[in-house]
Amino acid sequence: MSGLPRVTLNAGTAMPQLGLGVGHLTDAQAAVAVSTALECGYRGIDTAAVYANERGTGRALAASGLPRADLFVTTKLWNADQGHDRTLRAFDASLAALGLEYVDLYLIHWPQPARELYPESWRALERIHAEGRARAIGVSNFCIPHLERLVAGSGIVPAVNQIELHPWYQRPALRAHHRARGIATEAYSPLGQGEVLGLPVLTAIAGRYGVTAAQVVLRWHLQLGHIAIPRSADPARIRRNADLLGFALDDADLAAIAGLDAGRRLGPDLNGVG
Repeated sequence: MSGLPRVTLNAGTAMPQLGLGVGHLTDAQAAVAVSTALECGYRGIDTAAVYANERGTGRALAASGLPRADLFVTTKLWNADQGHDRTLRAFDASLAALGLEYVDLYLIHWPQPARELYPESWRALERIHAEGRARAIGVSNFCIPHLERLVAGSGIVPAVNQIELHPWYQRPALRAHHRARGIATEAYSPLGQGEVLGLPVLTAIAGRYGVTAAQVVLRWHLQLGHIAIPRSADPARIRRNADLLGFALDDADLAAIAGLDAGRRLGPDLNGVG
């Protein structure tokens, strides 16, 4: 994986373009998956307070023996902890669980606009960043109005917006807004929760290159400039997902995958929850 690119965020931090997500893994599963990923050369790890596996993730990071500067660790603020002071306390708890002195990226997990707390939470993230305890700050599941409200209120542009993004749900307008604002697009569920991998377009492309459909989709993300964080607890899949440098998609491949966009969200939308 040494040749896999990094994306330079607007905060100046270089973030691996491929990382491991540990959502929906138990603490013990996350520890094993992170250890496997680090052994395979991954350096980006994405967790969150709500996943309840920050401790296992932190144990694996510590046991790896890798220099802290080589790692890129992301965690996220959960909805119940929004608000300025609660955000600060939640960040302290996440940092303690991970066993780290700083994280590389801290995200607001959902805006939940009906609660009107995300601008206040963002001010807490600004403080955490100013103190050097988060090298970059960003958001997850934000739409254009939420992003613009943060920028208008603070002048600080989020470094990253982590969103559901895969061939069935390509979100061109939001991605274009990210490019215009200098926000990195990070894809969770980048493989469409596995549901897109049997699509004939993808299996045909995979067959031509002698790779898997998952590798095709991850290569698509990389070539479009996305950061991708596929989740897996399977060691063979973790290794295979990282093997993306032996082929490149051509313009016809990219056009064929673009044609799969159906506006089909697979995950939940919690923005309407109070």
